[in-house]
Amino acid sequence: MTQSRDQLTPLAAPVAPRRPHAFTTHGITLTDDYAWLKDPNWQEVLRDPTVLDPDIRSYLEAENAYTESLLGHTGALQKTLVAEMRARIKEDDSSVPSPDGAYAYFRKFREGGQHPMYCRTPRDGGEVVTILDGDQLAAGHDYFRLNQVRHSNDHTRSAWAADTKGSEYFTLRVRDIASGEDSAIDVIEQTDGGVVWAADSQAFFYVKLDDNHRPMQVWRHRLGTPQADDVLVYEEKDFGWFTHIHESASGRFCVIAGGDHETSEQWLIDLSDAAATPRLVAARTEGVQYSIADRGDQLFILTNADDALDFKIVTAPLAAPARGNWRDLIPHRAGVYVDDFDLFAGHLVRLERANALPSIVIRDLTSGEEHAIGFDEAAYSLGTLGSYEFDTTSLRISYSSMTTPSEVYDYDMTTRARLLRKREEIPSGHNPADYVTTRIIATAPDGAAVPVSILHAKNLKRDGTAPLLLYGYGSYGMEMPASFSANRLSLVDRGFVYAIAHIRGGADKGWGWYLDGKREKKTNSFDDFAASARALIAANYTSEKRIVGHGGSAGGMLMGAVANRAGELFAGIVAEVPFVDVLNTMLDDTLPLTPPEWPEWGNPIESEADFKTILSYSPYDNVAAKTYPAILAMGGLSDPRVTYWEPAKWIARLRATMTGGGPVLLRTNMGAGHGGASGRFNRLDEVAIVYAFALWAVGLAEQPA
Repeated sequence: MTQSRDQLTPLAAPVAPRRPHAFTTHGITLTDDYAWLKDPNWQEVLRDPTVLDPDIRSYLEAENAYTESLLGHTGALQKTLVAEMRARIKEDDSSVPSPDGAYAYFRKFREGGQHPMYCRTPRDGGEVVTILDGDQLAAGHDYFRLNQVRHSNDHTRSAWAADTKGSEYFTLRVRDIASGEDSAIDVIEQTDGGVVWAADSQAFFYVKLDDNHRPMQVWRHRLGTPQADDVLVYEEKDFGWFTHIHESASGRFCVIAGGDHETSEQWLIDLSDAAATPRLVAARTEGVQYSIADRGDQLFILTNADDALDFKIVTAPLAAPARGNWRDLIPHRAGVYVDDFDLFAGHLVRLERANALPSIVIRDLTSGEEHAIGFDEAAYSLGTLGSYEFDTTSLRISYSSMTTPSEVYDYDMTTRARLLRKREEIPSGHNPADYVTTRIIATAPDGAAVPVSILHAKNLKRDGTAPLLLYGYGSYGMEMPASFSANRLSLVDRGFVYAIAHIRGGADKGWGWYLDGKREKKTNSFDDFAASARALIAANYTSEKRIVGHGGSAGGMLMGAVANRAGELFAGIVAEVPFVDVLNTMLDDTLPLTPPEWPEWGNPIESEADFKTILSYSPYDNVAAKTYPAILAMGGLSDPRVTYWEPAKWIARLRATMTGGGPVLLRTNMGAGHGGASGRFNRLDEVAIVYAFALWAVGLAEQPA
């Protein structure tokens, strides 16, 4: 039995009051009827969601009740979906131990546990010591997320960071591994969660967030002293730049990495002298990006300098690392995007991407000889997993495809021997041969060739009747890997085709692919996604009104734009934490991400051209009196990245403006932020809502029991 949404008798849809707020920029006057949904006290709401304005809370709760009234009949289906997805999770799973000196460190879960435990064992095996128990730490918190857990160099302590609101304000603490006790003095508030230990293990560096949630300052903390005594070692003055830290490849330096979406600059602190002054690598030059790794008296630098569109790797002397001393090691090759690299004592490992497929290339730094690690599937995901150890020939890599569960290998870079260390176990069973992964190429209106990765059941009949979920992102140069997800099988096993559109704005086909989908070229991302939908229809995978679009964050903006521009193709749209109020957000330079985002979207405050470009596509500003597909928008009250009022305003304007179709639904998680619910099983509840909505949108939701 199936049930159409037309058969439901939901609550009346909430009507957000119109409280017009007019403003003029560059001589253009706009009126925002729903600006009131942004709490003027939003900074405090991030720290304490209970202080949200009562009128706003009442409206969000009414929207939640309305959504529940429409989707409530899928409750049994959602429970079934959660049970299926949970049955595919090995509940007592653990990662492959990563060696570091006398020990090996790993994560594991207990049966029924929501949060990981961080553990260690002697390097060659022996008694397991639990350093941190995430389930115990999460007790009493509605939301709990561990960020970085980093043991000290002498292996006696572990610094760990947790967020208990979803607002990404992390509190750092220091645990004595032998006693299992946290220091009462070494408590650091309002950090980004990262930490780098000094070589003597008596101090560490961290990044503090300012009152607008921006990471601008690097501080040094000495153990046994209060945060008030910490020393500021670096401060970024440009509010358009964010600052983060990490340990260098050899472990010799703390790297201060600053930048925006177009330019970067890095500084080094010698960890053997925690009081040392940061040393500049190369001064910032607009449009030039770089990242560094160190080996002896030499730096290895990944950069786009000198018009290296798809990046290259250069070397420079550590004593004189300025750009004038950079020398090509891996020259630029057009169409071969050097995505990332790892450096070891004897080898350079780079992750390359060509035509939306990744490869790993290993270079012997003594002989200069290179070889690649290859896999044979039509679409797959490949990456390195890092190492605590620098002087090693062992490289840990991960591989998966849309049909093949994740595999972890230790690869000897000298002998080229490959040892399988772990294969993702699907307790309920999974036979890759029962599924097909393939690719097609969609042609965009301007002729661009857009790869589309596809997963479906082997017995699928390609007669154009199958429902299809099409996922997209297309921003910030982020690639969408064709990796394995056990959750997706709950849709595919119900007859869905699952597809990923590798659209412009991502770097799936190189950095030029990214540049062709940003700022004044942003609409290419939307056109590519619609072209992907049409190509899937032409290839008889599906048909109009059988497609559900899905995206989150900047991918949620994609969903909003596509709903405005090509909504007729879709039965439903799911927009998670959607960045849909682009113009208003980019005009508000007090918001956490706005200044650093100007290189990505444009600065509508300073530039009339940027204002008009963003206004032309911003989903909220382009809602029209037309028919829309069913839409589910999902937000988080304490989200510092895409604030809760963006989806709330969007849904309010849609409901007041659209002339047919829908319905349009808003679900705000009142106790979480950008990443949704915390805990590996709680997150499944939100995935189940998305999938139940997708099934409902195409008429496949089950009749209530």
